[in-house]
Amino acid sequence: MTASQVHEPIASSGSLELAYPACPKGIGSLITSPSSPDMIQGVRIEPISLYPDDRGYFLEVQRMGRGLAAHFPAETTQTSTAFNYPGTIKAFHFHLHQTDCWTPAMGMFQVVLVDLRQGSPTFGARNTIYAGVLRPWQILIPPGVGHGYKVIGEGPAMLIYLTDRFYNPKDEGRIAYNHPGINYDWEVQHK
Repeated sequence: MTASQVHEPIASSGSLELAYPACPKGIGSLITSPSSPDMIQGVRIEPISLYPDDRGYFLEVQRMGRGLAAHFPAETTQTSTAFNYPGTIKAFHFHLHQTDCWTPAMGMFQVVLVDLRQGSPTFGARNTIYAGVLRPWQILIPPGVGHGYKVIGEGPAMLIYLTDRFYNPKDEGRIAYNHPGINYDWEVQHK
């Protein structure tokens, strides 16, 4: 193994081994299509319908047994929500066993994903996804993929998420939003 192949380990469970990548400063691949070839392996995106009218909007979050979370077991699926103020950054988290299915229900999010799975063909890849009311997408995040977000825009944002198992603090790991190995650029891009 050469020096470029050696990565500091984070955690492991069975055959899943997580390590810090060595990424250049930036935002990684901007994902603008659910079928993007640059998407991290195992991440899936599905557009969802948002129905606006003169009273506001209606968004169907999930139908059990259908969509991205169709395989989530009813007996252990948990639904949670996070309400965040503008500019909030919540990053990074990872799970060894849990799969997340995110539905941005209010506002806009700059979703950031990083593949921490050693041996994955996309190890070290970063994805940036802009999702929310202007782009109603659900995002499925498998175990071993670090995830976080920044609330963008002038208003608060709400994320509703399903997990395929009940919350277990022993399954969750945290990495600082500004970790030098992930090296994510949270600044406005001014393109």
